[in-house]
Amino acid sequence: MALEIKDIDESRAPLLDHLIELRARLVRSVIALVIGFAVCFYFADPILGFLVQPLKGAFPDGEGQLIFTKLPEIFFVELRVALFSGFMVSFPIIANQLWAFVAPGLYAKEKKAFLPFLIATPVLFIGGASLAYYVVMPTAFKWFLGFGGEAGGLEVQALPSAGEYLSLVMQFILAFGITFLLPVLLMLLHRAGIVSRAQLAGARRYVIVGIVALGAIVTPPDPGSQVILAVPLLLLFEGSLLLMRLQERTMKRSEDAQDQTADEAVSEGSDTSESNTLPTD
Repeated sequence: MALEIKDIDESRAPLLDHLIELRARLVRSVIALVIGFAVCFYFADPILGFLVQPLKGAFPDGEGQLIFTKLPEIFFVELRVALFSGFMVSFPIIANQLWAFVAPGLYAKEKKAFLPFLIATPVLFIGGASLAYYVVMPTAFKWFLGFGGEAGGLEVQALPSAGEYLSLVMQFILAFGITFLLPVLLMLLHRAGIVSRAQLAGARRYVIVGIVALGAIVTPPDPGSQVILAVPLLLLFEGSLLLMRLQERTMKRSEDAQDQTADEAVSEGSDTSESNTLPTD
């Protein structure tokens, strides 16, 4: 059965109905978040164990530990882990509710245009988060631990607290996940006609400087993680320019086809009118 996308004029509703629907979808989103939080809180220890693997791998075998300096600290760490993980788990449901509320206000052509961006958003976010977890964090943590040793006859040893470590992990994941949404933002701006491919290509040098500065801001102050973030972003920027070129060609073909159809319709109409005005014997 083919998916039917209705036009905006076929799904009008009064303002009160929209507000009632908005409340219902917000309630569903909150319920999904609460359920996700509850499930992830039950599995908070395994999830935290998964998140500490990059730090465990950075320490020599048999060494390394996480400490907590305040009695309730580890409890609040598990709450944050559950909330962070619960949002990740429930995000598809929340995004679906948001799309279901916004979609009736869009034309069928606009829905078809926005659906690829809706699909690409979680894929790119997961890609950025995976890069942070599997590549950047192990590299950065080894670099940080390299500053340990001896100073003034005293041993300098890393004893990270659980709360500070979780904050650092969340910073890495969110920074890489959100910045990897750059192509979605650029493609939406291009689709809306706010920027063109020629403008972005002309500003390439400024974009490079901006990406390097962004990498220095959103990542911890080690050069490795900044470079690992900047290089994929530059590749994503160039890939966005390529997709814009393909999109412009597709739009031009569509416009040419529409113009040709309109010209043929006008030509057929003029031929018909001429035949109707021919004198009869």
